[in-house]
Amino acid sequence: MLEAGIKAPEFTLKDQNGNEVSLKDFLGKKTVVYFYSKDNTSGCTKQACAFAAGYDEFQKLGVNIIGISKDSVKSHKGFEQKHDLPFILLSDPELSAIKAYDVWHEKKMCGKVSMGVVRTTYIIDEKGIIEKAMPKVKPETNAEEILAYLKA
Repeated sequence: MLEAGIKAPEFTLKDQNGNEVSLKDFLGKKTVVYFYSKDNTSGCTKQACAFAAGYDEFQKLGVNIIGISKDSVKSHKGFEQKHDLPFILLSDPELSAIKAYDVWHEKKMCGKVSMGVVRTTYIIDEKGIIEKAMPKVKPETNAEEILAYLKA
């Protein structure tokens, strides 16, 4: 996992509408970048819906939200529409940002070992520096914890 205080790795990925989005597009504003495993799974849906529920608060604070997984643009579009998600979802099938942010790790589930995304959230400041790194976040409380941190 990347540490607070270092420059956030740059990326350019396609969003749920097929548009290219780069991290540098958000310089001048704080940005929450959260990495998750898969669209429409239980935990990832809870996390996305919690960010959607707090979206107005994030907007009042001038903070952008970006979710990243290895799912396709088409999958992200369906996820956005199904759950009325008001923020950017980026598709990273090549794992470029996922690996750059060191969230691709070996995972064990039900005795099986596989590689996957470890649910991680980064707060990136206005200058593109990682302000806070949050590993292994809980999907239900991640958005609330970030809002509390930003308001403190």
